[in-house]
Amino acid sequence: MTHTSLKAVRGPLLAAFALLACAAPAQAGTPVHTSPDRTWLMLTVTPGETRSAAEGGGLLLCDPPRGHRHAADACAELAAADGHIAGIPAKDVYCPMVYAPVTAHAHGQWQGRPVEYTQTFPNRCVMAARTGSVFALDALEGTAGPAGL
Repeated sequence: MTHTSLKAVRGPLLAAFALLACAAPAQAGTPVHTSPDRTWLMLTVTPGETRSAAEGGGLLLCDPPRGHRHAADACAELAAADGHIAGIPAKDVYCPMVYAPVTAHAHGQWQGRPVEYTQTFPNRCVMAARTGSVFALDALEGTAGPAGL
């Protein structure tokens, strides 16, 4: 008879248990950001060159588009770039050469794939030109477009 120690079995047993726990269905109290389409982005824009604790921000959901006033445009731009914010084509606009840095941050998932994006722009106009409608959050209305900072 072969004798197997408890230590030899413990590792694979714990790994199997962890795998089963991850495969378990979500509970009824699942937060809104785990939408059935597995696409959501938490967006923030903070002044300065480093990401700081943001007071505002928004949750962008794309099926159906909701989360901020330009959600439909933001979702369409993200879909065209396969969820890559840096892949959104830059708009050909003239922005003032005023240095008023802002840091845009997004985290979440696009069709189940993790998304993590942080970029500092020289001003809000450049941010809007390079990220389209994604960071056009309500708190920034009237200032996020190419006409202003």
